[in-house]
Amino acid sequence: MSTTTETEIPLRQRVAENPQPALIWAAVGAVLIGVELGAILQVVGAVAGVVVNLIPGDPGASAVQSLQAAFDAIPTLVSRDVIPNQGYWNGTGYENTFLGLSPAVAWAIRVVFVYAYAFAVLAWAWNGYKRFRRHYRRVDWTPRDDVVNRFRGHSWGKFGLIIVITFVVMAVFAPALGPTTMEQNILQPYDYEVSYWSEDTQSVETVLVGEANLGSGSQGAGDENVAPMTYDDFGRFHPFGTATNGKDLFTQVVFGARISLTIAVVAMGIAGLIGLGLAMITAYYKGLADLATVLVSDSIQALPVIMVLILMLVIFQNTWVRELYDGAVLIILIFSIVYWPFIWRSIRGPALQVSEQDWIDAAKSFGQTPTQVMRKHMAPYVFSYMLIYASLSLGGIIISVAGLSYLGLGITAPTPEWGRLIANGQQYVASPSWHISLVPGLLITLVVTGLNAFGDGIRDAIDPQADTGDEAAATGGGA
Repeated sequence: MSTTTETEIPLRQRVAENPQPALIWAAVGAVLIGVELGAILQVVGAVAGVVVNLIPGDPGASAVQSLQAAFDAIPTLVSRDVIPNQGYWNGTGYENTFLGLSPAVAWAIRVVFVYAYAFAVLAWAWNGYKRFRRHYRRVDWTPRDDVVNRFRGHSWGKFGLIIVITFVVMAVFAPALGPTTMEQNILQPYDYEVSYWSEDTQSVETVLVGEANLGSGSQGAGDENVAPMTYDDFGRFHPFGTATNGKDLFTQVVFGARISLTIAVVAMGIAGLIGLGLAMITAYYKGLADLATVLVSDSIQALPVIMVLILMLVIFQNTWVRELYDGAVLIILIFSIVYWPFIWRSIRGPALQVSEQDWIDAAKSFGQTPTQVMRKHMAPYVFSYMLIYASLSLGGIIISVAGLSYLGLGITAPTPEWGRLIANGQQYVASPSWHISLVPGLLITLVVTGLNAFGDGIRDAIDPQADTGDEAAATGGGA
């Protein structure tokens, strides 16, 4: 007669025996996700649009566009329509703004609301982890508990985490955070109008956004500058001022954060998969497979990263790949090729060490295939090391993308990018229009510092005895 111990009870049965904690957590999550369901569907539609655009001939493009239009029409709680700020002064008060407040105050309320929602979602996710530990986990303690506790006591790592969260929220909620929209102010300014109070006629007038931008550029002092936290002559509020072409700098910065984050995460994800896969193969088979990978890796690492990036971008300058999303796809592919040797080198040692363990020989003796051994018994122990080096390398990619755009080789206009903003405002650094270059430059510095701090925290939490500072810094330096 066999008995089932507590540790062998499936998770579904454990939840069924004590459903209240899970139900409460799920109900709160349903509310949090439900109020932003429209935004989630919009992301799904955008991803579908990306996939369709990559297929020659654009099959199903019209259907995807119709789907995107339907998703865009779904109202969401954290959106511009709930707390609008693009209103105007009519002589006695503000119209078309949240509760009749000034555009600056309405925009600030929306920013606070967006970040409050984001942190509420994070708190809900953390609460779910704690509920799982308390009510449904099979054992009272796992090594992961020590990792979490060490990170919670790592001040430098927590500082990095806060910066990373702030940056990610900025990128994810860019449409809601901007005082204006990407389409109206940057992509299609001559297709939209803005109303404003004219001091000359003492009445409300309208002007095309493109024409208003021409009169709101920051190119020096006096009337040729719209400083941070000020209004332009058309009653539009600019938290970071305007760029040289009169377009809102804050809107360009938040959407620039989105493109930088996307490139860094996708490129490092691809490089990580390549590096992890090769680490498993070389650690399992060793010999010729390891030697061939070493030769290829050394050949790539022997070349300066920035030189390879520039060379590849110049070679593909006039190809169709260069045109995909203003060069973002090509840059992602190049970074993936350049960075996988760093990831592979970083986890090659741990992979070789794991491959010599007794449980690997036991798995082989039980008839498991090489793929099963690598996937089930080797990769989980190496993944944490890969996560450390990948997190430390994200900052290097962001700096490299900004550097390429600064040189005119990265993301092309009209897609906003931090490096190009710095280049456009460089000649005005010593003038009242200093904000054009300084603001994105400070953000790059802050984000890269935060990513490195977060990576340090992860490294110390996972393996506090590891002395990987120099190697990690080398892989995280980018160009």
